[in-house]
Amino acid sequence: MNQNELLLQVEEKKIVPVVKLDRASDAKPLCEALCQGGLPVAEITFRTDAAEESIRIASREFPDMLIGAGTIVNTEQAKRAVDAGARFLVSPGFSRSVTEWAVDNQIMIFPGTCTPSEVMSAMEYGLPVVKFFPASQYGGLATIKALAAPFPSMRFMPTGGINADNIKEYLSFNKIIACGGSWMVKDSFVKEGNFEKIKELTAQAVALLK
Repeated sequence: MNQNELLLQVEEKKIVPVVKLDRASDAKPLCEALCQGGLPVAEITFRTDAAEESIRIASREFPDMLIGAGTIVNTEQAKRAVDAGARFLVSPGFSRSVTEWAVDNQIMIFPGTCTPSEVMSAMEYGLPVVKFFPASQYGGLATIKALAAPFPSMRFMPTGGINADNIKEYLSFNKIIACGGSWMVKDSFVKEGNFEKIKELTAQAVALLK
């Protein structure tokens, strides 16, 4: 899959579940719940020691799923994530070294931005989409619209404070390709093994956007 095809898939799915896994053994049931709920995509964050193995399991067991790695803050993490099977990378902020590594290796990256300067830095690498994070704390949709005005070629993937109550408003703006969200994959649900709840909330989210 090339990068344009990947972007089309992200745009089609509209939601990228942001997943934190403390146990790699949760990766398979978590992915099953997302797929059964109608959302075969996950950004597995590199916030835990289980992240790399979770990505490896998810990529192996669910080859048709769009599995990415989030919270990538250095090139070592980026390499490990891609080696494990991640098809895209997401960073909480803008890192030139991580971005350069991704571009050089033809890996789609969504670096975190929240200022005009950061958006301009991303544009230097020819990136078509940036993450806007943390969205709610930095003015949400109003700020994205303000940033979109001087950068008409750039599109955004807001994350942080996105939920079932506001996602439709975000997605109504044509410069937003998709939204990152964790309300359907809450840490507590995963820790409790409540994958049925994850499946239920995922299905509700998908239905909400139809």
